[in-house]
Amino acid sequence: MSQPASALWRANALIFGLLLTAVARSQTPPPMQLAETHHLGEPLDIPAYWVSEKYDGVRAWWDGQQLLSRSGHRLSAPAWFTACLPRDARLDGELWTRRGDFENLSGIVRRSVPDDADWRQIHYRVFDLPLAPGRFEQRHQRLLELKAAAGCRWFEVVEQRALADAPALASLLARVVADGGEGLMLRRRDAPYTAGRNRDLLKLKPADDAEAVVIAHQAGRGKYQGMVGALRVRRDDGAEFAIGSGLSDAQRRNPPPIGSTITYAYNGLTRSGLPRFARFVRVRQDP
Repeated sequence: MSQPASALWRANALIFGLLLTAVARSQTPPPMQLAETHHLGEPLDIPAYWVSEKYDGVRAWWDGQQLLSRSGHRLSAPAWFTACLPRDARLDGELWTRRGDFENLSGIVRRSVPDDADWRQIHYRVFDLPLAPGRFEQRHQRLLELKAAAGCRWFEVVEQRALADAPALASLLARVVADGGEGLMLRRRDAPYTAGRNRDLLKLKPADDAEAVVIAHQAGRGKYQGMVGALRVRRDDGAEFAIGSGLSDAQRRNPPPIGSTITYAYNGLTRSGLPRFARFVRVRQDP
């Protein structure tokens, strides 16, 4: 990084440090960048993006002093876990153990008293520097420098790769999913870090997913007699619909509580704009 860019980066960190500390203390959600959804076959200048695996972990924002969840709650990580993280940088990443292990990971991270043995399973996979200036590819290089200086194995920088075209993107998605991965993330190489949902950050998965709030439990019939047959949910836009697929028998006996936010998968939208073949994935459990 050049001297002027480095100086500007440090100045930004100093200017916004107190603000972000106040954000953390008030449990206001940190100003994270959020992904739009991309579908194979949609027009996209693929060489303009860097591509990485989408990790099914717990989103975590480092404010220089502590890790915060997407909703702004402090994550009770052991002191040794955060000791090597940079104090003059803000990091955006994912706490992760391995593919298909979200429920175990979520349980570890949500404990108010951290368990050292459990946390030694966790890696902090960082994909961006929210306050660093310049393009994403410049911020990625700065992340690699911070990683080299940190000296701890659990602080990792997410690998990024350039792809030539849509067939290469489809091929990589197929390989990641076949190996048990969730999908891909695409980050525009020349873009600044911008809070909120925008097309500088895209997610690509075999099926769409979204979130909704549980507003009622519908009684089951037949083999589900005495259990929940479906969850009645409401999207942010006010649309309501039922989700009956994807629930285990244990979840039907002890369903996600009314008022909780769930993630559901679906395959496109109906003519009326409702999700097609909606199925329950998990309860969103912000620590």
